[in-house]
Amino acid sequence: MEYTPSAARYERMRYRRCGKSSLSLPAISLGLWQNFGSVDDYGSCAERIKRAFDLGVTHFDLANNYGPEPGSAEINFGRVLREYLRGYRDELIISSKAGHEIWPGPYGGNSSRKNLMASVDQSLRRTGLEYFDIFYSHRYDGVTPVEETMQALVDIVRQGKALYVGISKYPPREAALAYRLLSEAGVPCLVSQYRYSLFERGVEDETIGLAARSGSGLIAFSPLAQGMLTDKYLDGIPEGSRAARPTGFLQRAQVTAEKVEVARRLNSVALRRGQTLAQMSLAWLLKDERVTSVLIGASSVAQLEENLRALDSPAFSDEELKEIDSLLAPLRPAP
Repeated sequence: MEYTPSAARYERMRYRRCGKSSLSLPAISLGLWQNFGSVDDYGSCAERIKRAFDLGVTHFDLANNYGPEPGSAEINFGRVLREYLRGYRDELIISSKAGHEIWPGPYGGNSSRKNLMASVDQSLRRTGLEYFDIFYSHRYDGVTPVEETMQALVDIVRQGKALYVGISKYPPREAALAYRLLSEAGVPCLVSQYRYSLFERGVEDETIGLAARSGSGLIAFSPLAQGMLTDKYLDGIPEGSRAARPTGFLQRAQVTAEKVEVARRLNSVALRRGQTLAQMSLAWLLKDERVTSVLIGASSVAQLEENLRALDSPAFSDEELKEIDSLLAPLRPAP
């Protein structure tokens, strides 16, 4: 069926410049880490991607290991692009990454030149794209010299396989070196991607400031702490939820009584603001202008639409920010 996007798709979304570049990203981007793989219903995947674009989401975030099965999120996105969005390619920012294991053997899961160069070619084939807008080193693997990984990213740009490059989850020391190497090569780091939420604030110590000083934008992934910053876990772990499954990224042990209690109290603040806990959690991240975008997932169109309404949030008062900070105090790591 022919798809025509909403003519008003850019009216409600807010866009932020990415670091020192002139490229803008939507304040909320769609990540395909989960719910878009081969185990998921393709029709539902397509509807969520189309609806996101209708609402002004122009940035879609992939990685070569996203699925499950690994690689299948790229395949599904490529199919949506061919069937519905091909005529709108120049309106989209499509990113992918490499660095986690995706094929067997010693070369299929590290940050080596071998892995990155092979991975970008595989990802382009899976998506059917001629180039990625952004290609990331998905992690510092603790072994590969940063110089080797960054040179691979530079060469990927020079070969026309990506327009920009980024890093994800790099420790501050390695990130600082990556920023310097990329800048000296004339391919500056456009964006840095880190886990960041009300429940995980470690990037505030050094990472956000380092990225900003280095001219890099910052994207927060897992902004809802794998669902713990929604109303899903306010009464514990419901049957059928992500944490109730024997495998996955959110384990039962992570949904502690302490976090549940903090989430309940945060939910009370959100309700006073006329928001859901998820909406307030996203708005709280976006209060910092150094955060270019937050990456949300979506298991349904309704969930997508609800979370995008975080963009309509009222500004936080000083009293609200102090209250939120005090509620989070029990979760701070011991000095």
